[in-house]
Amino acid sequence: MGSSKHGFSHVFLIIATILQILSVCQAYQFFVGGKDGWVSNPSENFNHWAERNRFRVNDTLFFKYKQGTDSVLVVKPDDYNTCNTATPLLSLADGGSVFTFDRSGPFFFISGNAQNCQKGQKLIVVVMAVRNNKPQPAASAPAPASSSSSVVPQPPTAAPPSGAQSPGGESPSVDPSKLDAPAPAPNASSGYSGGLFGLVVYAGLGMSLSFVLGY
Repeated sequence: MGSSKHGFSHVFLIIATILQILSVCQAYQFFVGGKDGWVSNPSENFNHWAERNRFRVNDTLFFKYKQGTDSVLVVKPDDYNTCNTATPLLSLADGGSVFTFDRSGPFFFISGNAQNCQKGQKLIVVVMAVRNNKPQPAASAPAPASSSSSVVPQPPTAAPPSGAQSPGGESPSVDPSKLDAPAPAPNASSGYSGGLFGLVVYAGLGMSLSFVLGY
């Protein structure tokens, strides 16, 4: 158990190192001022130079200047506007300073020499926001209707017999014109067959009685 945990920690450390290397490899270093470097009278305005580039988190700025005569100050917006060098957020003075962007948004740089700052040795860099490239979850499809909600066909209801009451307790409607109508005449064929049947039965009974009495 202990060896497996130890191996897992090594794998995690290796993965973290690889990710860190990849993030560094994707970063880009910008040389402020190009061939002129960080000087008081650049051939191109520093802010014009910044507008031509796109800066991202983890990118770096390289300031090249003469050590001991100049420096780079990271300042607040108000200090940038007034070239105030008294309260910088960060001061770099090694002659080959590197600054890394650790967030998105604006950054303000001025020369540590107030006179150089007033001559235009100042820079604003706006770092682009980090984009979230994670795919959005697809919209879920509507759930199928439950089988219990399906409609079951009902068998047809038989018509109530004549004279029966309706379910509501009301009598079925009756056509008044049919109340005084005469009864239908008997079928002639049905009456003839009934009389013939009676005659045959009567004759058979008579013959049976004569046989019993010995006639």
